[in-house]
Amino acid sequence: MTDKTEDRRRSIGARRNPQTQEAILEAAEALLLEEGPAAFSIEAVARRARAGKPTIYRWWPSRGTLMLDIYHRQKPLAIHADTGNLEEEVALLIERLIGYWQGGAGQVFRFIIAEAQRDEACADKLRAYAAERRRQTGAMFKRAIDRGEIAPETDPFLAAETITSIAWQRLLTGRLTLKEGEARQIARQLVQGLRATGEAHGHK
Repeated sequence: MTDKTEDRRRSIGARRNPQTQEAILEAAEALLLEEGPAAFSIEAVARRARAGKPTIYRWWPSRGTLMLDIYHRQKPLAIHADTGNLEEEVALLIERLIGYWQGGAGQVFRFIIAEAQRDEACADKLRAYAAERRRQTGAMFKRAIDRGEIAPETDPFLAAETITSIAWQRLLTGRLTLKEGEARQIARQLVQGLRATGEAHGHK
């Protein structure tokens, strides 16, 4: 038995070998950047990473689940801002997310969404991913409630989903070009609506 085969077998199991995991992610990321999502497959990643397909399938049950990890790995950390002004934070989030998608990541994320329609493992992972993004975005609205900037009865996660809905709809319909000032207009209309909710219930 060769050392390479022995190393490969040691990596197989429920507990991930960090070195093998990193090698797989690096190979998958390079493949995705070079060939695009249409050519992406577990077999191609296994060849490039020199890893066994059973190892990859044990950790990522489908190509969509692996692709989502790569998408998140490439995503900038500074998507959400904390400026003390909700309109500004919402506008920055929209601009940064759309900007990230314009760089090619949008094509990858559309492919992940398409994979989720036929692959339950990918759908489960995408739901979990989207829930975490709503939690992060919802934190902006929680801070705004605490500052008295928007109505206290605002549901932060529903407000966060409103932003997601706008962004995903534009992604899926190929409208990733923002006109000058458009992100701020979206943010202004959303935030003003949340303020009006409070005024309608007697909140100042």
